[in-house]
Amino acid sequence: MDVASWMGTSAVFLTLSGHEGSPAIDVFENIFFFATIGIFGLNTLTLTIQAILYPKQALRTLVNPAKSVFVPLFVLSFANIIIGVIHYWHLDGTSAYILLWIYVGLAVLICLPLLVVWFNQPHDLYQFTPASAFLANLSNAYNVLDVMDYNESRSIGVLLVGYFFQGLGFFMTFFYICIYILRIFLVGGALIVCGPPGFTALAIIQLGDRARSILPAHNLITVNSGEIWYAGSVMGGLMLFGLAVFLFVFGAFPFWFKTNKRLHDILGCWALTFPNVGWILTLRVLGNLFDIDGFKILHLVCCFILAVVWLILFVLTCVAFYKGFIFNSEDEDVIKDSFYSLREKRRKRRRYSHMAAQTVTPMRTPGGTPPTTPGDTPSSTPRTTPPATPLATTPRATSPSTPPPPIPPPQTIPSEDIV
Repeated sequence: MDVASWMGTSAVFLTLSGHEGSPAIDVFENIFFFATIGIFGLNTLTLTIQAILYPKQALRTLVNPAKSVFVPLFVLSFANIIIGVIHYWHLDGTSAYILLWIYVGLAVLICLPLLVVWFNQPHDLYQFTPASAFLANLSNAYNVLDVMDYNESRSIGVLLVGYFFQGLGFFMTFFYICIYILRIFLVGGALIVCGPPGFTALAIIQLGDRARSILPAHNLITVNSGEIWYAGSVMGGLMLFGLAVFLFVFGAFPFWFKTNKRLHDILGCWALTFPNVGWILTLRVLGNLFDIDGFKILHLVCCFILAVVWLILFVLTCVAFYKGFIFNSEDEDVIKDSFYSLREKRRKRRRYSHMAAQTVTPMRTPGGTPPTTPGDTPSSTPRTTPPATPLATTPRATSPSTPPPPIPPPQTIPSEDIV
């Protein structure tokens, strides 16, 4: 189940979407966009088949906080596809508005129950992973506003919903980041969590840019207040951009020394791609805002590096798949599924045998005697049975002192064979 690969593929076209004016780059973006849609459909089909054929394993994966990360990533991938559809298919405002609310519904109905699953039982700090830290970060709200008319009343709702869920998602993920940094201080490890502050910095700046036009258009604030709103958004975005760059550097240096350099763990290396999309796109926005050519050049360099990293990870993932190092179930899961199938077969066999026994057993009358057939004639005298004759007993031949056979020692079952 290659969930991280489609996120890494979408990361390439999302970072390149901030660059305008080059037909070659547009073709490159479209290739990665359609590849993201194909991988998304393939993973959706795979998860559906797994849920049908192995329901117990699918349920165990959903209730396990460390393994259920693909569920919020599924919703997040749908949001990336919405952004690509708006950019490349040029949707109208109504269609984009409907897709936005579909995404909001999926995010609330899927991501929030994961938090309930996580907090339903106590956990050790050493086992903590930021798997459930993916909440409804509506970074695509400003993309929907780009294709809507600012004079419509629906634009105010999209703007407010974008701020609401962006604040909810960022602060919840920020709390998770604090806990995870504490775990890093205790046990060590690498930290790739620059995504939430980077995406939030991008969203705040972009939403502030739209707010200074939408709110005065509906006479909610003055034009000068809109400019102040935008200036405050840029200031907050700059602060979060600095935090995202620090977290990237803080996690990039020890990553090579902490990660396992084996093809078995190649899927974990895809975390190097998508979390960096937020702050890389913020580079381009800040370069256009302050007219800094260095930020624009650095944005292109980061896009090129991200594409090279994607190509390397794609080749290594194909090699690992060819050698059978990934996409194979663990032995424990296979044993559990086999034991569940055997238990279900025995249960069905017992139920069918019980039903067959009920159909064969003759019915009893209320008096306790079996019903008579038309050919039977009841007798008035009770039946008597002759007394049993005792059997002749012969003396048992005894052999001279024959020692009893030795008792074999009790066998022990290895712990790995016990299901």
